[in-house]
Amino acid sequence: MRLSAIYNMDIYSAEGQYVGNVKDLILDLQEGAITRLLLVPWKNMKGDPKRVLKEQSIRYESVKSVGDVVVVSGKQESTSQQATPEEINDLR
Repeated sequence: MRLSAIYNMDIYSAEGQYVGNVKDLILDLQEGAITRLLLVPWKNMKGDPKRVLKEQSIRYESVKSVGDVVVVSGKQESTSQQATPEEINDLR
């Protein structure tokens, strides 16, 4: 699947709860892998990048499947997932 196909896809939890919409991706270029789905466009992001990673993103390791929609594991009442120190350093 092309990365461009993931943009604007709806995201649902495995339980069927709507989580948001893919507005941007964070890639690990060394690994050639997606690391996070952002619920806000990166270029329009306001405020602290750490806060956005914590409150407005989903780790790609939580993705169970990508088809017509993105399905993520676990109940996603909040998209809050702590950013790792490596992710924060990569933003600098």
